[in-house]
Amino acid sequence: MPGMGWGEQVARTDLVYRVVVRSFRVIFRLLGLRFDVRGLENLPRSGAALLASNHLSYLDFTFVGLVASRDGRLVRFMAKQSTFENSVSGPLMRAMRHIPVDRSCGAVAYRIAARQLAAGELVGIFPEATISRSFMLKSFKLGAATLAVREQVPLIPVVLWGAQRTFTTDKHYSLRRGKAISIYVGEPIIAAPDADPRDVDAELRRRMDLMLDDAVRNYPQQPRNDADRWWLPGRLGGTAPSLEEAAVAEIAHDARRAAKRAEKEAAKAGKAA
Repeated sequence: MPGMGWGEQVARTDLVYRVVVRSFRVIFRLLGLRFDVRGLENLPRSGAALLASNHLSYLDFTFVGLVASRDGRLVRFMAKQSTFENSVSGPLMRAMRHIPVDRSCGAVAYRIAARQLAAGELVGIFPEATISRSFMLKSFKLGAATLAVREQVPLIPVVLWGAQRTFTTDKHYSLRRGKAISIYVGEPIIAAPDADPRDVDAELRRRMDLMLDDAVRNYPQQPRNDADRWWLPGRLGGTAPSLEEAAVAEIAHDARRAAKRAEKEAAKAGKAA
């Protein structure tokens, strides 16, 4: 922003962020969402940290961000590039200084995240990269563990459950009031400077597996009927796809999106010619 110093820019963008947080608080209140937040004491009240969360819904940013905001902290999330290109979400994502991730050039996002951490910020990352259609943990990318080791910041595991019942993939969404949303914040993982990111990643996965089991076991609500079992994994009596079935569905989904992008690019090239 021309003529505006860095401090003023931060103040202005944070104003946008805080307005968005307040707006979602109102929305969640209207929806009657019932939050069960555990481990809030594990979030640092100052200084840098990397929050690694499982990914169940399109609203996960808001759920994790809402918890951090209870202590006045804002989380700069790493999110896929397409979120920033959307005409609605894009301006807000940029104003809140979230971090765009281009899968073809992840190093740029890594550098931005490292700068945010060096400035004492909280950075949010979804190690699974995309929403889990099975609602269980997918394989992790090494980005979270690598950032934690190289930047020497605490790596804090976060687990969500029930978020998939609000707005997730495959056209599953509901405005029904009173859903329970569980948010568990684990103890920080402090990696040594010479730690192998693969070992840190394995520890992160181990902790998140245990936390997710706890969140599922303690979840206070059950499906209303057989049609409402879609948000539960098969091992819990639900009809959500297995990890293997979800992986096949994700590949097919990515292929369809790639075909649509290619079609749009071809149409643009045709008009330009």
